[in-house]
Amino acid sequence: MLIALIARDKAGALQIRKDNRSAHLAYIEETGVVAQAGPLIENGDMAGSLVILDVADMAAAEGWAANDPYAKAGLFDKVDLIEWKKVVG
Repeated sequence: MLIALIARDKAGALQIRKDNRSAHLAYIEETGVVAQAGPLIENGDMAGSLVILDVADMAAAEGWAANDPYAKAGLFDKVDLIEWKKVVG
């Protein structure tokens, strides 16, 4: 099942993102369930995340999201997990 994680950073939290980026990328590598990922950009700065998870079910996506170092560091203002269907690419 593909799940889109769409997360918006808290205002003024760019340093939290930078400080936790290495741990976040290591988590992606370790878990092996991320099909695609990258930051959302606003006005030239990172302002959130889009992560496509390939997991068994929504509970697995919720667990992955909760254990992401970015989430644990309090980076996000809002996180949405939405089932996603790949059509192109």
